[in-house]
Amino acid sequence: MQRKESCRISGFRFKRFARKSYSVFNSMHKAVTIGVLSGCTLMSAHAATAVSVERLFTRTSTDTIPLKELEEVVVTASRVELPLNLAAKMVTVVSKQDIERAPVRSIEELLNYVAGADILQRGPHGVQADISLRGGSFDQTAILLNGVNLTSPHTGHYSFDIPVNLSDIERIEIVQGPSSLVYGASAFAGGVNMITKKDVGSNAFAKLEGGMHGLFGADLRGAYKAGASVHTLSAGYKRSDGYIRNSDYNILNLLWQSRFDIDGAHIDIQAGLNDKAYGANTFYSAAYPDQYDDTRGLLLSVRGETGGRLKLIPHIYWSRHDDEFQLFREGSPNVPEWYTDHNYHRSDVYGMNLNMQYASLWGITSFGGEFRNEAILSSVLGRPMEEAIGKYTKSDNRTAISYFAEHNFILNRYTLSIGGLLNHNRAVSTKMDFYPALNASMRASEKLTLYASWNKATRLPTFTDLYYTTATHTGNISLEAEQSEAFEVGAKFTHPVVRGSIAAFYMKGRNMIDWVKSSPDALWESRNHTKLNKRGFEAGMRLNLNEWLGISQPLHSLSLGYMYLQQDREEDELISNYTLNHLRHKFTASLHHRVMKQLTLSWNFRWQERAGSYVLYSDLQPGERVSYTPFSLLDLKANYALSNVDIFMHVNNIFNTTHVDFGNIPQPGFWLSGGIRYQF
Repeated sequence: MQRKESCRISGFRFKRFARKSYSVFNSMHKAVTIGVLSGCTLMSAHAATAVSVERLFTRTSTDTIPLKELEEVVVTASRVELPLNLAAKMVTVVSKQDIERAPVRSIEELLNYVAGADILQRGPHGVQADISLRGGSFDQTAILLNGVNLTSPHTGHYSFDIPVNLSDIERIEIVQGPSSLVYGASAFAGGVNMITKKDVGSNAFAKLEGGMHGLFGADLRGAYKAGASVHTLSAGYKRSDGYIRNSDYNILNLLWQSRFDIDGAHIDIQAGLNDKAYGANTFYSAAYPDQYDDTRGLLLSVRGETGGRLKLIPHIYWSRHDDEFQLFREGSPNVPEWYTDHNYHRSDVYGMNLNMQYASLWGITSFGGEFRNEAILSSVLGRPMEEAIGKYTKSDNRTAISYFAEHNFILNRYTLSIGGLLNHNRAVSTKMDFYPALNASMRASEKLTLYASWNKATRLPTFTDLYYTTATHTGNISLEAEQSEAFEVGAKFTHPVVRGSIAAFYMKGRNMIDWVKSSPDALWESRNHTKLNKRGFEAGMRLNLNEWLGISQPLHSLSLGYMYLQQDREEDELISNYTLNHLRHKFTASLHHRVMKQLTLSWNFRWQERAGSYVLYSDLQPGERVSYTPFSLLDLKANYALSNVDIFMHVNNIFNTTHVDFGNIPQPGFWLSGGIRYQF
């Protein structure tokens, strides 16, 4: 039976509707839609069965999603890619446009403008920062690059040591809340997936910048198309003399990516290098201002993807991180006799996974498994080795095997995702543990979507949690894996003028790992010492002022965000180093407007109030315990655009506000810089 071209959905032809709706299956040749009329339903079902897996989703003339909504970005908030409006979770997308407008030099600084993210910087411009989602620790957030989980098993302090420049990134997806099913066992509090640009033709990009405190930066990026393949190479370098003593840095990133199209299938290869050397003034202890870190990260991954009714997505990856930590930077005066050598670490992560996706008239089923091995060689972390390897005298190794399955029902106005992760790690358990996930959404109207979710997750202790023992810290090799359970409800509103979302969440955790002490003079110890309850909400809104007021006026867009979090643990007398230090309130605002035809300004404001306290050091000695002080920051980017050239200026911390993210580590004050970039 032939499909009639007169069959429409809200005035759009089947082919256009399906392509806009579900770009997850890019090989659509003809689109079939079910449920317009009973006759069209029957014809579409037969066509979907006989022709292609991509023609599968049910709609009725009264339940249709408008085309503008369907053109939203496709996100990876589940085991299959879905349009953002169908994701039944809080997913924040930082777009390419957001990145270009932001007065920042690193991913970490960019995420500071996200209300739901807490970025605790020790050093600026990507030197080192921890990310916390909904009050989780820096070890509880999974960090991914194009789906490769680069979360460090050594310590979450190094999870952002990744070989990517801002100019490489197409978008960043932030999934809030436990996400073990999506990103693996390390996504205890959520995940951040950085997705690079997929060039389709040859091009080149160059940027130079300079500024206060000896700041210099240069980016080069080029893509070359050769037949059915595209190859991209990017290099980035930045340095500074530092804004306080011993805060200088040198950072180099190299990233190579290739994509091969072979008879409807894709093969993606990426390899990268991240090299950092930086003064770490009081980074890990306020008693030692001359600390220094020299790190190097390597990455290699190969990913394939087939077409057809059963889609196969195999993935093989390897990453390595080398770290030389100097408590007393070489050349420092008055080094005590007890300090005889630096700390040396090398962690290796390699793994392989297979994700299989099957599409039918009932939705999309995803199932598969992953093997992941994490190992460390160290001079201080791990079990003693029978024979040393260079500077390394200790080591440890653990292997995790997981199996996952998820089905996404996409019917009429409803999306229902049911799935779970079976996970086993030989280091902490003798059995498989199950972590279920249930997510549902309902399109209440053309513009309003309601959703609810329930997820469980786990997180293994890092090698630092297990073994780090010094004059001030004691590790614990008996630590158990953390466990969490989270509930969330929310709403999303989509309109050409305004887009907004609001979510309320509750999470309870057990076996929570924290570094604690019984008194100010005691040693810090890592323990599964407490249960933890979190509750809060976050909201965001973006106004398209051009759409509302007309393009003749100068205002382009206004974005607002807010998060509130209350975090409680079981009452005890222990002093917590991390658990109770979290953002209680955070408000963000961004305004983009035109001054003249080619000159635009982007203003970024944030205000935050942190719960918790820290011991204030004076003359390298501990003093009184003080609470964190709320602060607000205003940043500005001015951009003058010509045909292929942009001239820009960054003004960070305009009012020279004194503030800290970690106690005793002052953050930069007023910082002026500028530069030029060329796209050809």
